[in-house]
Amino acid sequence: MTTTTVNVGTIEHIDPHLIVVEANVRTEAQLGREFVASIKANGVLTPILARRDDQGNLIVRAGQRRTLAAREAGLATMPAYVVAVDETTVERIVQQMAENDHREAVTDADRVAAFQQLAFEGLTPAVIAKRLGSKPATVKAGIAVAENAVAASAIVSHSLTLDQAAALIEFEGDVETVSVLIDIATTSPEQFAHAAQRARDDKRVATMKADATADLISRGFEVLDRDRGSYENDYTSISYLTTADGETVTVEHIANSEGRAAYVYAYSSSDTATVRYFLKDPKAAGFRKSSGSGATSGPMSDEQKAERKTLIANNKAWGSAEVVRREWLAEFLSRKTLPKDATQAITVGLTVHHSMVGKAIQNGNVLAHTLLGMKRANCWDADKLSALVEKTSTKAQHVSLAIVLAGIEDSTSKETWRYPDAISARYFEQLAAWGYGLSDVERIVIDTVAENAATKAAQAAAKIAD
Repeated sequence: MTTTTVNVGTIEHIDPHLIVVEANVRTEAQLGREFVASIKANGVLTPILARRDDQGNLIVRAGQRRTLAAREAGLATMPAYVVAVDETTVERIVQQMAENDHREAVTDADRVAAFQQLAFEGLTPAVIAKRLGSKPATVKAGIAVAENAVAASAIVSHSLTLDQAAALIEFEGDVETVSVLIDIATTSPEQFAHAAQRARDDKRVATMKADATADLISRGFEVLDRDRGSYENDYTSISYLTTADGETVTVEHIANSEGRAAYVYAYSSSDTATVRYFLKDPKAAGFRKSSGSGATSGPMSDEQKAERKTLIANNKAWGSAEVVRREWLAEFLSRKTLPKDATQAITVGLTVHHSMVGKAIQNGNVLAHTLLGMKRANCWDADKLSALVEKTSTKAQHVSLAIVLAGIEDSTSKETWRYPDAISARYFEQLAAWGYGLSDVERIVIDTVAENAATKAAQAAAKIAD
């Protein structure tokens, strides 16, 4: 017969301002106007879950948003289901986790559930991490997943990893993106980091564009759904216009003009949106076209449009992949043990890639410092790499490999996928051999070089046959 111990609590009505909201459980709470209005009109209908600490303070364990909304709504009291901390439960969870990890590794879903239970019992992420031998950041991520309905459901129903489930929290409310990410996590997990970064970049770009659009509308501008070429005449770019006095027209000149319009560009590589301004009827607004303006090269062909679309998409994908790749390199170089062929990779770097590595060395190895978690603003700052080796001699190989990889990595850009060469292809092949999941745009480098080599070999064979 199995006996189950239930932690029975009591319902108390407490001033929401006297309840302590623990920051470690949910770092950010989104309070919508409708949610606060509902709390103000109806009160808190479902009691929050809370415990008392040694000083008698009431600390919320589940119901942070309700507590904050109750404060904002001005409620005098709110219901709380108060339970006592049970150290016996803490010990049971810790021992079960340790036993299962030694016998058969627990799933990330099991780990998240354990983190949540221990947090409920009053343990901070730092204490949980110490008791379970985890990292505080991992525990915080696990608790965040447990507190998020979408992430908590996905990690169980789709067997996601903790990192994958935590990434879903960033896109809460975006059903389509969450669905795509879950699909990638379950079918092509090696591509998840790339997909998540592209989604982050898309979200950031959309936010920049939306903010710029809202600002333009508030200033009376019509926001165009596409840019206009110089050969189009329904709207004229102000860069082609001058004032009656011959001055180049600026946005200040058209601030109150009829027919003012704008098109918004936003890129993940920039912190702000770029706006191109137009006028619908420059003549009526008192402006005239400047000499030499209004080229008539004509619209792009369908083939040119397709090429440009591919160029934009791949450039965008490259920017996202670069973020993921450099994060992976930093994690790779933080490992205690490097691959057996690390020495060979260093030798190849100092020979095959010598020009790239040498240039980075001359510029102060800034990226190498970054990948090793060391700050260095520019090449004029003191080099900290030698000091790291002198302090910890076992780090010599890590530092050497970091210098090589950073030198090669620093030489990559969006031009790498457009004009791939054998040296770049060899670099990406090496990363893939070490476990890095190449994105589609990075694979272009390897595939193009391989195709070019095959074509040359076929041509050479045909020449010999002739």
